[in-house]
Amino acid sequence: MLFGGIRKGNHHPKNEVIGVLDIGSSKVSCAIARVDSPDHYQVIGVGHQLSKGLRGGHIIDMQEAELSILNAVHLAEQMAKEIIREVYINVPSCFSRTVGAELPVPGHAVDDADMRRLLMLARQVQEPQGQQPIHTIPTSYEIDGRKGIRDPRSMYGETLGVDIHTIYSSTSNLRNLSTCISRCHLAIKAFVATPLASGIATLVEDEIDLGVTVIDMGAGNTSIGVFFEGNIIHTDSIPVGGGHVTNDIARVLSTPVIQAERLKTLYGSVLSTVSDEREMVKVPQIGDMEDQPNRQISKAELVRIIKPRLEETFDLIRSRLNIPGLSNKASHRVVLTGGGCQLPGILEMATLMLDKQVRIGRPLQIQGLHDSIRDPSFATCVGLLTYAHMEQSENTMFSQLLNYPKTMLGRVGLWLRENL
Repeated sequence: MLFGGIRKGNHHPKNEVIGVLDIGSSKVSCAIARVDSPDHYQVIGVGHQLSKGLRGGHIIDMQEAELSILNAVHLAEQMAKEIIREVYINVPSCFSRTVGAELPVPGHAVDDADMRRLLMLARQVQEPQGQQPIHTIPTSYEIDGRKGIRDPRSMYGETLGVDIHTIYSSTSNLRNLSTCISRCHLAIKAFVATPLASGIATLVEDEIDLGVTVIDMGAGNTSIGVFFEGNIIHTDSIPVGGGHVTNDIARVLSTPVIQAERLKTLYGSVLSTVSDEREMVKVPQIGDMEDQPNRQISKAELVRIIKPRLEETFDLIRSRLNIPGLSNKASHRVVLTGGGCQLPGILEMATLMLDKQVRIGRPLQIQGLHDSIRDPSFATCVGLLTYAHMEQSENTMFSQLLNYPKTMLGRVGLWLRENL
């Protein structure tokens, strides 16, 4: 089970409305859902807008980004006939590291206080400069060296240990996102790493338990998440995505970016066929007048522009996964998702270059999900909804860490409650 015990939230009252924002380099998507029961929610509103003022998951123009977000939220609110005040937001550019900690627990069964002390001990590792943690997840517990324990409470031993997986993102980027969202008169409920959200939307439970790598191919970033034994255990990202393929086409063919995107979508492929040399496509040139004849190229030439960039992308992914101790947990299964994974032939290329079994990940069945957003480009948005629904579950172990008092007075009060 995902995250060693997370279940869909029991704290969400019936008819509560939750909102999420998938802020990408090519589009901004907003989705609104209504909670029908502790185990079920229904999508009631969706809005998406061309993304402006963002590049590679970072804001480059505050006003343009604000306008894109406002328009997407407005469309979703109109469809849902609801107003949202706070949102969950994805973070595509992130990385992670895992640290361990041990705590003596002689003579008594492990209880909640032991768990909290252990988790806080693990969290006291110095954070990378300029980075802020957005997720702190216990991936595995051990008692007296026996690993693989999911819930050590009520168990006996001399030493309790834990491995903590922490996902980080740039502090400045998170502050810029927070400022932009506040200017849209919204509050941020939580930041969520893109590969975590995409995995929640597209993976089945057996994949999460046995080991799988999720690769979310966005426009400006490709995010990587490795899942094993019910948890996300590794996170990374590379600053290359589908937008780079579009820019390559625009530069090589001297065509406007919007026309390059059209060529990629309608005629692009990773693998060429015999007929591609004969099939010609029109390429409008930058600055051409309407009455001027368009340049023509073969589909095979278009493939020759697209293919090297995707080969580079999968080569970078392979190198990022080539970490001692990770390859076995990552298993031989990969799920590709995101808008950049929809080019014909990409499945075959990924299978060959990663030497793994690969499938395309689409959002799993959710009531109210319109057919137009049942494709990989909306996986993160759907995953954010599911995360929001289950985030407040009282059964999640790492909520004990997240809810740990942040002030000295709060920590003193907690110590008094646990020790007197």
